[in-house]
Amino acid sequence: MDLRAEKENLFYSDFDTRTVWPPDDRLPSNFHPGLILEAGKNPGLGVRSLHARDITGMGVGIAIVDQILLTGHQEYSGQLKWYEEIGIPFEQPAGLHGPAVASIALGKTVGVAPEADLYYLALNDMSLFLTCSHGYAQGIRRVLEINESLPQEHKIRVISISSGWRPDLAGYYDAQAAIEEAGQAGVFVVSVSSELDFGFCLRGLGRAPLSDPDDFGSYQPGHYWERDFFSNPEAFSGCLMVPMDSRGLASMSGTEEYLFNRVGGDSWIVPYVAGVYALSAQVDPSITPEDFWSLALETGRMIEVDRYGKNYTLGPIVDPVAIVEALQSW
Repeated sequence: MDLRAEKENLFYSDFDTRTVWPPDDRLPSNFHPGLILEAGKNPGLGVRSLHARDITGMGVGIAIVDQILLTGHQEYSGQLKWYEEIGIPFEQPAGLHGPAVASIALGKTVGVAPEADLYYLALNDMSLFLTCSHGYAQGIRRVLEINESLPQEHKIRVISISSGWRPDLAGYYDAQAAIEEAGQAGVFVVSVSSELDFGFCLRGLGRAPLSDPDDFGSYQPGHYWERDFFSNPEAFSGCLMVPMDSRGLASMSGTEEYLFNRVGGDSWIVPYVAGVYALSAQVDPSITPEDFWSLALETGRMIEVDRYGKNYTLGPIVDPVAIVEALQSW
């Protein structure tokens, strides 16, 4: 195919390391899939500078309750301490979701907390487990059981669930009760419903594929909600913003394969926050979800975004470096 005239479309494309591209003379001159993927692997916002200072989440447990995981992927297989499937009656292949969220949280090259411990519970996405919140409640309680057997220096501190629940859905009150039980046990549950659960409003950020992930000025409202932001920016003034779009992720297609996801969703926000919480818990093991939230809002960056010649204030954007430095000075 000759894709030289498809620049705009290609910069909104998803692809993976198995994608076969036309020769360079049939691609737009500034479209470089390899560079786009490598930029997308960077969690951004200075996170890798923390890794260089040995702030990697080491010794902190992150639990994920999600879909079936490709357990052998090189991004997280070395950190995987526990894998269990709940309600899955027969062997099923890994899907896109599990490898993606695990790599965002603690992937070796993709993740926010690359030396955290991974405890993973897979739910059956072919049944009501992922549409009924009872399944998530069961997953949370199973994580708490596992945590009781772990030594104090390797406890699970955060559970990442890239799904949500509402009062009108089956299992809502069971999930809420399980979250309260987790809180009493010192475990933070981060989910798509965190605003409903804790009053923690989270929103995902967009970024042009070849822009610098470490530059706060590279970000803008996430693609799927940018129209809402520019029509009523005040509605999002209390929300913590984290990277979401233009991410390089572990792929379900092989243990050394990666994918680039141009337009993300809330599912990618949750494990990022869980990773930052793990970094924080490594620096200050006494941190609580409330401490973390207050600190994240207090230290978050505000930026100006131009839209058709008009400036809009976006933020606070989570600043992992500032959070860590604030904890170190406590």
